[in-house]
Amino acid sequence: MIRKLFVANRGEIALRVIRTAQKMGIATVLGASEADAASLPARMADDVAIVGPGPSAQSYLSVQRVVNAAVRSGCDAVHPGYGFLSENAAFASAVLAAGMRFVGPDIATLDGMGDKLAARALAVEAGLPVLPGGAAATRADVHTRAAQTGYPLLLKAVSGGGGKGMRRVDRAEDLDSALDMAQAEAQAAFGNAAVYVERFVAMGRHVEVQLLGDGANAIHLGTRDCSIQRRFQKLVEEAPAPAMPLAAREAVEQAAVRLARHLSYRGAGTAEFLVDATDFSFYFLELNARIQVEHPVTEAITGVDLVEQQLLVASGKPLSLTQAMVRPVGHAIEVRINAEDPDADFRPSPGRATRAAWPAGEGVRVDTHISTGGEVPPFYDSLMGKLIVHGQTREQAVERLNKALASLHIEGLPTTTPLHRRIVSDPRFIAGGVDTGFLNGLAQ
Repeated sequence: MIRKLFVANRGEIALRVIRTAQKMGIATVLGASEADAASLPARMADDVAIVGPGPSAQSYLSVQRVVNAAVRSGCDAVHPGYGFLSENAAFASAVLAAGMRFVGPDIATLDGMGDKLAARALAVEAGLPVLPGGAAATRADVHTRAAQTGYPLLLKAVSGGGGKGMRRVDRAEDLDSALDMAQAEAQAAFGNAAVYVERFVAMGRHVEVQLLGDGANAIHLGTRDCSIQRRFQKLVEEAPAPAMPLAAREAVEQAAVRLARHLSYRGAGTAEFLVDATDFSFYFLELNARIQVEHPVTEAITGVDLVEQQLLVASGKPLSLTQAMVRPVGHAIEVRINAEDPDADFRPSPGRATRAAWPAGEGVRVDTHISTGGEVPPFYDSLMGKLIVHGQTREQAVERLNKALASLHIEGLPTTTPLHRRIVSDPRFIAGGVDTGFLNGLAQ
């Protein structure tokens, strides 16, 4: 078993990993920037190692600083959380070269899934359907591929994630300007301006499948629906995918497992698909080779601690679960509470929370690192916490979410809470099965 774990992340996911590791009897060291030295995760960890100043490029994104800090701390494993270096093959290689274990997939999988075109090719090898489109190395190639694919289409960063480096294009005359913006954003976010072309599905739903593997076997833990998005970034997630026929859900789940087995996947991962809401045909998008922000909704309906499973697999243990043992119960919904102002084009609003009253009660879970007086630094993602509810039915889960949001009060800085209150009271959301265009029609 892992003896001492270095947590190479911050915020709610760092706290989440620390709690499970400590429950398993594993000592924890938090790799924190100077801006996070007094954070709640830093107070909860057994020890803290400063990895650099506030800006993430000088701390959380510095492979050498993070690895050196983990080695100095005497750790034998590193958990990367999500974001930052979590899917970085060079970081995983450096961790292994330093004699530690990397809590995640092997290097070949990280390489293959980190390049979206390579991931697309591997999915085709495994027999998964993909959207029309493909590589486009030059501007002329983009125009040729766009003409073959048809409009509307998406330009997507080859090294993408989190909605960055993506642009929808509805007309040929808009292609050049969209390409310039997509490439500039991709270069800034990932250090790689390369993009590819993919057909846009107007009535698309974003459905994903939680996977677990130990290299020899792989299983799924059901579907999640993440269709409520703003600029391709998720706002609301629920499990299982609502208003989707059982046969369609099972087809997506089986496709995800085929891919995981084709990759000899190790650890936790998520296969993401675009589902056509008109006929439930589906297409592979990507495989996120890490824990997801939205993993708690899967935990709520299955009772499986996904971080615990990650740590067991990283310790060399075979999967302790079989597919028959996974029996989801009820319905769960998660909303992301961000320090952003929805009425000002979602402008980030770092600062101090002068009051943070999070809800509690039956079927309510809160994953957060922010309490009253807590700081949201200007250097990082604006996620303050996640509100998760679980009910025996989706109707009960929606009712609990409404009540929980009514009792959630954060003062001192704008948050997305008012937006979520509007979302959960919208008749389309209440009915279930909305597509990715939902937010465009939301009443103000």
